[in-house]
Amino acid sequence: MTVVLPDSSEDSAARRVERELRKAIITLEIQPGASLSEKELADRYGVSRQPVREALINLGNAGLVGILPRRGTFVVKISLDLMRQARFVRESVEVAVVRRACASFDPEVRQRIDGILARQTDLAAERSHYAFQREDEAFHAALAEGAGFPAAWATLETIKAHMDRVCHLTLPLPETLPKVVDEHRRIVDAIDDRDADRAEVALKVHLDGILKALPRVREQFGFLFA
Repeated sequence: MTVVLPDSSEDSAARRVERELRKAIITLEIQPGASLSEKELADRYGVSRQPVREALINLGNAGLVGILPRRGTFVVKISLDLMRQARFVRESVEVAVVRRACASFDPEVRQRIDGILARQTDLAAERSHYAFQREDEAFHAALAEGAGFPAAWATLETIKAHMDRVCHLTLPLPETLPKVVDEHRRIVDAIDDRDADRAEVALKVHLDGILKALPRVREQFGFLFA
């Protein structure tokens, strides 16, 4: 299947290919260990090999793709060490965000969060996993924006990809989606109450979910892990 990338500039095409490939890797459409062909990817995205090559280099720098001379290019298997490091960095940044949010929060962003939570509730009922994950991203981005530090979430984009693949494996578990919505509401309730300590605890409980689900996920999908 060819994916149409409307902007023809090489730089823009490389960014778009990188974004589409990142999505395919994180959602496990392209599974860990899979080989990647520049020609096949160029055909798939309707571009020349150059933007594909640039996208693969960037994904290699992010630790999602391995490039071995004379041996080829492949999707790196999920690393528990990188996932735990990503979680540590993410917690450090987001704890600071929610504590700032308790001191001051943009009311327009706060109103937008209600819409995000409503959509998440609907998507949880529908078990629409990928759409739910996108709203999860929107929720955490809104926390940073509302606290006045939108770049805080943006800085996590590369490293959190190592968490995102594991998160995607946990979403089909029946208890996961409603639990995530409830955890998000607890974070927001603490921010509304200006209770920084409670907001920090709620955030840490939320991020701990991936660690609690990890043994079950590894038992079921061990072949995806390094």
